[in-house]
Amino acid sequence: MGTVQVRSLDQADETRSFPNGVVEMVTIGDTMLGRARFKPGWRWSNDVKPIAKTEWCMVLHEGYCVSGSAIVQAEDGSETRIGPGDGYVIESGHDAWVVGDEPWVTVDFSQAMVDYAKSS
Repeated sequence: MGTVQVRSLDQADETRSFPNGVVEMVTIGDTMLGRARFKPGWRWSNDVKPIAKTEWCMVLHEGYCVSGSAIVQAEDGSETRIGPGDGYVIESGHDAWVVGDEPWVTVDFSQAMVDYAKSS
Protein backbone atom coordinates (compact mmCIF):
# COMPACT_ATOMS: atom_id res chain seq x y z
CA MET A 1 0.00 0.00 0.00
CA GLY A 2 1.26 3.48 -0.88
CA THR A 3 1.89 6.33 1.47
CA VAL A 4 0.60 9.88 1.38
CA GLN A 5 2.70 12.86 2.38
CA VAL A 6 1.11 16.26 2.96
CA ARG A 7 2.74 19.59 3.74
CA SER A 8 1.14 23.00 4.01
CA LEU A 9 2.69 25.98 2.27
CA ASP A 10 1.24 27.99 5.15
CA GLN A 11 3.92 26.30 7.30
CA ALA A 12 6.83 26.72 4.90
CA ASP A 13 10.30 25.28 5.45
CA GLU A 14 11.70 28.52 4.07
CA THR A 15 10.30 31.94 3.19
CA ARG A 16 12.12 34.41 0.96
CA SER A 17 10.82 37.96 0.91
CA PHE A 18 11.85 40.70 -1.50
CA PRO A 19 10.29 43.97 -2.68
CA ASN A 20 6.69 43.35 -3.81
CA GLY A 21 6.82 39.60 -3.29
CA VAL A 22 7.37 36.48 -1.24
CA VAL A 23 8.10 32.83 -1.99
CA GLU A 24 7.23 30.09 0.52
CA MET A 25 8.83 26.68 -0.01
CA VAL A 26 8.33 23.18 1.35
CA THR A 27 9.92 19.87 0.49
CA ILE A 28 7.65 16.85 0.21
CA GLY A 29 9.63 13.66 -0.35
CA ASP A 30 11.93 14.49 -3.27
CA THR A 31 9.80 17.39 -4.51
CA MET A 32 10.37 21.09 -3.87
CA LEU A 33 7.14 23.06 -3.93
CA GLY A 34 7.09 26.85 -3.93
CA ARG A 35 4.21 29.30 -3.71
CA ALA A 36 5.04 32.73 -5.07
CA ARG A 37 2.91 35.77 -4.32
CA PHE A 38 3.81 38.86 -6.33
CA LYS A 39 2.07 42.18 -5.68
CA PRO A 40 0.97 44.57 -8.43
CA GLY A 41 4.08 46.49 -9.44
CA TRP A 42 6.39 43.46 -9.02
CA ARG A 43 8.92 42.98 -11.78
CA TRP A 44 11.72 40.42 -11.64
CA SER A 45 14.28 42.83 -13.11
CA ASN A 46 13.50 45.43 -10.42
CA ASP A 47 12.76 43.30 -7.36
CA VAL A 48 14.75 40.06 -7.66
CA LYS A 49 17.59 40.87 -10.07
CA PRO A 50 19.54 42.74 -7.35
CA ILE A 51 19.40 39.55 -5.23
CA ALA A 52 20.13 37.08 -8.05
CA LYS A 53 22.87 39.25 -9.58
CA THR A 54 22.14 37.91 -13.08
CA GLU A 55 20.92 39.83 -16.13
CA TRP A 56 17.91 37.50 -16.54
CA CYS A 57 16.10 35.07 -14.24
CA MET A 58 18.07 31.87 -14.74
CA VAL A 59 15.66 29.59 -12.85
CA LEU A 60 13.53 27.05 -14.72
CA HIS A 61 9.91 27.36 -13.61
CA GLU A 62 7.33 24.58 -13.96
CA GLY A 63 4.07 25.47 -12.36
CA TYR A 64 0.47 26.59 -12.22
CA CYS A 65 -1.08 30.06 -11.96
CA VAL A 66 -3.63 30.28 -9.14
CA SER A 67 -4.65 33.91 -9.62
CA GLY A 68 -3.61 37.19 -11.17
CA SER A 69 -1.67 37.64 -14.40
CA ALA A 70 1.88 38.29 -15.51
CA ILE A 71 3.83 38.80 -18.68
CA VAL A 72 6.99 36.72 -19.15
CA GLN A 73 9.56 38.08 -21.58
CA ALA A 74 12.21 35.73 -23.00
CA GLU A 75 15.71 36.91 -23.86
CA ASP A 76 14.70 37.02 -27.54
CA GLY A 77 12.08 39.68 -26.69
CA SER A 78 9.01 37.45 -27.13
CA GLU A 79 6.31 37.93 -24.50
CA THR A 80 3.70 35.50 -23.13
CA ARG A 81 0.88 36.23 -20.72
CA ILE A 82 0.17 33.73 -17.91
CA GLY A 83 -3.18 33.88 -16.12
CA PRO A 84 -5.44 31.92 -13.77
CA GLY A 85 -5.68 28.22 -14.58
CA ASP A 86 -2.59 28.21 -16.81
CA GLY A 87 0.10 25.59 -16.37
CA TYR A 88 3.51 26.73 -17.56
CA VAL A 89 7.14 25.90 -18.21
CA ILE A 90 9.39 28.95 -18.30
CA GLU A 91 12.95 28.25 -19.41
CA SER A 92 15.87 30.10 -17.83
CA GLY A 93 16.68 33.48 -19.34
CA HIS A 94 13.60 35.64 -18.80
CA ASP A 95 12.07 38.64 -17.08
CA ALA A 96 8.49 38.81 -15.76
CA TRP A 97 6.08 41.36 -14.32
CA VAL A 98 2.61 41.49 -12.79
CA VAL A 99 -0.18 42.82 -15.02
CA GLY A 100 -3.18 44.57 -13.48
CA ASP A 101 -4.26 45.26 -9.91
CA GLU A 102 -4.44 41.69 -8.58
CA PRO A 103 -1.48 39.82 -7.06
CA TRP A 104 0.00 37.07 -9.26
CA VAL A 105 -0.05 33.84 -7.24
CA THR A 106 1.66 30.74 -8.62
CA VAL A 107 2.73 27.32 -7.42
CA ASP A 108 6.06 26.12 -8.82
CA PHE A 109 7.06 22.45 -8.84
CA SER A 110 10.58 22.71 -10.23
CA GLN A 111 13.56 21.68 -8.13
CA ALA A 112 15.32 24.78 -9.49
CA MET A 113 13.23 26.89 -7.07
CA VAL A 114 15.86 26.05 -4.47
CA ASP A 115 17.91 28.89 -6.06
CA TYR A 116 15.11 31.43 -6.62
CA ALA A 117 15.66 34.86 -5.03
CA LYS A 118 18.70 33.50 -3.24
CA SER A 119 21.85 35.57 -3.06
CA SER A 120 24.62 34.07 -5.15
